[in-house]
Amino acid sequence: MTTTPPPPLTEPDPSALTCPGDRVGLCSGRQRKTHKYGSGGSPLCQWCMAPVQSGWGSVVRYVHPHLNSVVTTSRRSR
Repeated sequence: MTTTPPPPLTEPDPSALTCPGDRVGLCSGRQRKTHKYGSGGSPLCQWCMAPVQSGWGSVVRYVHPHLNSVVTTSRRSR
């Protein structure tokens, strides 16, 4: 399977182009502009979120940028 490399960091995540400007912030991973705040926001751009989701699955909804912990939509015990 071939994956397309991410664009330069100067280009925003597509989510930043479709949300209000006050909800745009920098990705916690690579510092790319992304839809970070408010409903539907994520601390990671789609390129930083992809490897996290590949390891955890689509239940990932948040990755704490400093603690490196993952919050999922599942409530199963670990």
